[in-house]
Amino acid sequence: MINNIECIRQNLIDAGCDSDFIERFMSMNTEKQRKEMLGMLARQRSALLDNVHADERKIYCLDHLVTKLKTNN
Repeated sequence: MINNIECIRQNLIDAGCDSDFIERFMSMNTEKQRKEMLGMLARQRSALLDNVHADERKIYCLDHLVTKLKTNN
């Protein structure tokens, strides 16, 4: 189903997937398991996006503090 196994493996590593995820994903390389593979990728994407949003909130807090400090001088 998926060609170039090493390319796929590297893509998963670059996307922050852990070794257990990668091994499970790579073992599912059949047409029949495509739906489950897509689900795994969707869950990983969602987790990464949650982290991005959490970091955005932290940046907002820092920006707010910087603004407060600048306006109080």
